[in-house]
Amino acid sequence: MGKKPVFPQLLVRFVLAAVVLGAVAPPRCAAFNPRMLFVVKPDPIVLRDHGGALLTGNLTVNLLFYGRFAPSQRAIVADFVRSLSSAAAPRHPSAGPSVASWWRTTSLYRGGGARVALGRQVLDERMSLGRGPLSPANITSLARAAGHHRGAVTAVLTAADVAVSPFCVSRCGAHGRDTAGAHGRARYAYLWAGNPSAQCPGQCAWPFHQPPYGPQAPPLAPPNGDVGVDGMVISLAALLAGTVTNPYGDGYYQGDAGAGLEAATACAGIFGSGAYPGYPGKLLTDPATGGSYNAVGFGGRKYLLPALWDPTTSRCKTLV
Repeated sequence: MGKKPVFPQLLVRFVLAAVVLGAVAPPRCAAFNPRMLFVVKPDPIVLRDHGGALLTGNLTVNLLFYGRFAPSQRAIVADFVRSLSSAAAPRHPSAGPSVASWWRTTSLYRGGGARVALGRQVLDERMSLGRGPLSPANITSLARAAGHHRGAVTAVLTAADVAVSPFCVSRCGAHGRDTAGAHGRARYAYLWAGNPSAQCPGQCAWPFHQPPYGPQAPPLAPPNGDVGVDGMVISLAALLAGTVTNPYGDGYYQGDAGAGLEAATACAGIFGSGAYPGYPGKLLTDPATGGSYNAVGFGGRKYLLPALWDPTTSRCKTLV
């Protein structure tokens, strides 16, 4: 076999500059950068623990669907969140590793991790703030209006035809924080992820779509038959991991505060063992659908989830 391709160091340094979603000044969120999806870093990544609070214990994840999502699309996302609990482990382990086993890597961080439960599912099909482009402040407002912030994270999910500035240009999603309560002293975390099927599938739905640049390879079949939503789940998974391990900008990260690499973005582009630029790594294939996956969740539903940085080994950990 020939040598595996590597990117020039200049490109590597360029893509490490993640863009920050500023909810309120100063910018306070880490972004999931689509450019990072195609780069496997050549140097060891060490996420430093900055000593801030992490999200641990019981955690509720609320889903706010902004725009039109088919019931089947909402079910894909909701089942993923349900699957993060160990109680939702697949009945047949031979089908592959569980989504819960992927999430357990976050329990290796200080504090022991969070036990996730699915909370409210809010539908904003009429798009209360318009079709966009939505600003970072709009995303914050949507998360704030969802309410129920104590012990909870709200995931704002935008439909394929909703524009979010600057969706695709520099990010596929982001997580941030805001304050609530009578005196504005209670902090809470939230996140946003967009459906990239219509706007930037090559950037934010890879490896289920041909990338617009970099190494070219045939796209993989999405495990749930939906390029946009299966791609959005990758972003959601990465952002949830970043949210619990660096919720307020002073947890685990490498680089500049608010724009550093986090639990999943430190392993961008890696989904299975042997990954390299343009190749997501060794994955499992559903014999019935041909879909590629590495984790099995609630009801036997399959997902492709990003590798997570393991603080006990300082390496990116894959399921397969």
